[in-house]
Amino acid sequence: MPFSAFDRKFMARALRLAERGAYSTTPNPRVGCVIVRDDRIVGEGWHRFAGGPHAEIEALGSADDARGATVYVTLEPCAHHGRTPPCKDALISAGVSRVVAAMRDPNPEVAGRGMSALLEAGIAVECGLMEAEANTLNRGFVSRMTRGRPWVRIKAAASLDGKTALVGGESRWITGEDARLDGRRWRARACAILTGVGTVEKDDPRLDVRGVKTQRPPLKIVADSSLSTSPDARIFDGGKVVIVAAVEERETIRKARALEKSGAEILFLPGTRGRVDLAELMRELARRHINELHVEAGARLNGALLEAGLADELLLYLAPCVIGDVARGVFGLPAIEALDEKKRLRIDDTRRIGDDLRVRARFIRDQETGDRYQETENSCGLRSEKNL
Repeated sequence: MPFSAFDRKFMARALRLAERGAYSTTPNPRVGCVIVRDDRIVGEGWHRFAGGPHAEIEALGSADDARGATVYVTLEPCAHHGRTPPCKDALISAGVSRVVAAMRDPNPEVAGRGMSALLEAGIAVECGLMEAEANTLNRGFVSRMTRGRPWVRIKAAASLDGKTALVGGESRWITGEDARLDGRRWRARACAILTGVGTVEKDDPRLDVRGVKTQRPPLKIVADSSLSTSPDARIFDGGKVVIVAAVEERETIRKARALEKSGAEILFLPGTRGRVDLAELMRELARRHINELHVEAGARLNGALLEAGLADELLLYLAPCVIGDVARGVFGLPAIEALDEKKRLRIDDTRRIGDDLRVRARFIRDQETGDRYQETENSCGLRSEKNL
């Protein structure tokens, strides 16, 4: 039988609850839960912060009696002991009769074990309702668990002719204040922000999340091969900063000590041609439980990420203006000789933000890249309904 209109209504509510943890749950996934009996919500909750109660526990705590109820949860209930006990045990003890999960947990420590335990306890389990929406909400967590690297979002502000700065580097401000605030909200959603030393030198950004209510400012990361970042740069004004270098020489070590006095952590990840090994950086960030990486950089670093197959999403703010042909673009890429070599994207969303236009799009990868992550694939292995 297909999922009912009531099922969709209550799962949509669970997804809205999960969204409330957008700025706070990392490195855990964003999860919402709704408990329903007789077509009426009797309890609900969401995961608020890592180390705190999971969404199912919050929802059970708000319900007077969950016996015989249906539980709608945006992610498979956990089956392992982490910082909190497994949620599957709490659901079994509460006597619920049915659990509807939007998606299977990609964490290998769970990965179907939660649903299997519920089935063994005699609870009806169904999975796959609004899976695409749940997956989108936790792109970073899914990416870290399945690919061993964060979800990489490149943010840029450009004129309608695709230029991000004048030829001399001036870029303040192409877009309006509404768009800039929206961009800071996307910063706050991420676990970390990556920029390049060129951006630090030219724009001296703080890369903060002012105007956004969050108790978890993202980690700030600077790709700086030879440690040219000034110890007086504004990026050190609040929040932890990691500077990633590639050249480990006597002069570089001296610079590293000065930057460490400004509060920076220095990480050496040498790649080819004296540049930072970006692929190894992504693996290191995954080891540090970084789910989403928000990139605000110049064309060179943006292009390097795209060329390395590490860019997943583009968040592009287009201002209603034209700057001119010699101004700087979004991506520094080698010239192509045929249009079938172009980098393809799929547009997910377009909307007006103040006077500007925001476009969200995902890069489409070719099969030979080895990138097996597909957010529209069904993950459940049980009864499911795809939402493509």
